[in-house]
Amino acid sequence: MGGSQSVFTEEELDDYQELTYFTKKEILHVYKRFRELDPEKVSEVNKNVQLNNETILELSELKVNPFKDQITKVFSSDGSGNMTFEDFLDMMSVFSDNAPKNVKVEYAFRIYDFDGDDMLSSRDLKEVVDRLTGEGQKLGDEEMQQLIDNIFEEADLDDDESLSFAEFEHVISKAPDFVNSFRIRL
Repeated sequence: MGGSQSVFTEEELDDYQELTYFTKKEILHVYKRFRELDPEKVSEVNKNVQLNNETILELSELKVNPFKDQITKVFSSDGSGNMTFEDFLDMMSVFSDNAPKNVKVEYAFRIYDFDGDDMLSSRDLKEVVDRLTGEGQKLGDEEMQQLIDNIFEEADLDDDESLSFAEFEHVISKAPDFVNSFRIRL
């Protein structure tokens, strides 16, 4: 740890620790994972360089995630999917075991809100289902509509044909496995 300790000042580590759900040791480990994505570009001189989306998607946990493009977009400070170390640290913090459920729910909502209108419409839900079922398992139009109708019947409390954050949060509160599926282990 001696070499990587010098990458950040004690003050920077204190700030990162205050702003994330990580210990200083975990922050240094996250930095190591960020640096491993592009060791030539990320250096002690330029530790907060922005890595492009394709490079970030090389992270093994993202490679297999059907929402990888949305995840990088949501956590990217400029919305492009490109990330600085601080963006990467935020993402890893939210996906950590220590992040509270309410924070995970907020980011899940943003990830599932493909059109960015702060509501989950039938179009957003169709995209979520398509990504979860994968290429070979796509639902037919009738099955998809039935599933979306069932979701709205269960969760759309104000009958506006979309889910607000509060409605989404209410549904997720009933899903005991949500927290376990919304994480990246260090």
